[in-house]
Amino acid sequence: MRPISAAFTFACCLALPAAHAQTIVTIGTASPLSGPGAHQGKDIENGARMAIDDLNAKGVTIGGKKIKWALQPEDDAADPKTGASVAQKLVDARVAGVVGHLNSGTTVPASRIYAHAGIPQISPAATTPLYTHQGFKTAFRVVANDNLVGQALARYSIATLKAKKIAVIDDRTAFGQGLADEFVKGVKATGSATVVSRQFTTDKATDFNAILTQIRGRQPDVVFYGGMDAVAGPMLKQMKALGLHAKLVSGDGICSEKLPLLAGDALGDDNVICVVAGGVTGAQEAGFNAFTQRYQQRYGQPVQTYAPYAYDSVMVLATAMQQAQSTAPARLLPALGKVKYRGITGDIAFDANGDLHNAALTLFTYRQGKKVKLAVVRGLGSVPAGD
Repeated sequence: MRPISAAFTFACCLALPAAHAQTIVTIGTASPLSGPGAHQGKDIENGARMAIDDLNAKGVTIGGKKIKWALQPEDDAADPKTGASVAQKLVDARVAGVVGHLNSGTTVPASRIYAHAGIPQISPAATTPLYTHQGFKTAFRVVANDNLVGQALARYSIATLKAKKIAVIDDRTAFGQGLADEFVKGVKATGSATVVSRQFTTDKATDFNAILTQIRGRQPDVVFYGGMDAVAGPMLKQMKALGLHAKLVSGDGICSEKLPLLAGDALGDDNVICVVAGGVTGAQEAGFNAFTQRYQQRYGQPVQTYAPYAYDSVMVLATAMQQAQSTAPARLLPALGKVKYRGITGDIAFDANGDLHNAALTLFTYRQGKKVKLAVVRGLGSVPAGD
């Protein structure tokens, strides 16, 4: 047998990698993976990971190169300083894009770091208008901002719940206070209801007796809370103990599957109204429901709130890369601004600021410990939600 030459062996070794060449594209996620909001932050990571796995299963090719997708999740602990450190870590890792952050208070400072590095950022959760109004070409979101959420909740409280007297509480975070401020603006704009009390707490508080006792004396029809479910659950328990029977109205921060566990029997039926920024109706509901079933099967728990939006955020980044035929952020960003994508959370396209064009909202309540859809709202008009 003729011996194989060393030159032939070396040539084969060079040829093999070329035949199987692929480009690794890493997407970063940033959300609280520790602390009281960890269940919401993990929801974001899980949704993004499902998208990464689906992309790898499809075998996407960009610029003639097969793409291997990877996820780099980071814990921002819902803390602005930690969020900034995490953002720099993702920049140093040369991620192609970032899905995050969850909290408005971490999203805004982190957005400056991504903007300076020219890396696209899509938030699946942050709602403060400030985020997309800083003039950054890198900032996008797939949820409605506080202006729309606050107006929609104010309108629903007055037109549907027939509230005349409203008390307002917020947790002093960028998200909670910003949402409460927009809700108050919406109430005042109607001129048919009065804010009878404005109170403050923190995102780590557990005792609300003093502020709730003051509110009870004003006999409100609705208590609006700007904050997250970790505080809303105990607050509902103390409202019940004090005999404060007003309905609790809030944004997506409390609109989770964990709220029934946090509130216990204080949750009641139709006692809590919350809104999630996004929503689908008709034929698109099938896709959303299929995703939630896949999520339940994979992780052994229901979607909390943000997993579908994180999933769509990753898919939007991938779609823009395919349209640009490049994974380089400098070429990706112009395509991202023009992208049109039919996601599981609805149709996604961005306006000049990076906000979701014609954003939808979904109103929910809780009955027998389960979250129940009431209506999808778009352009502050309602669409029947079905059964």
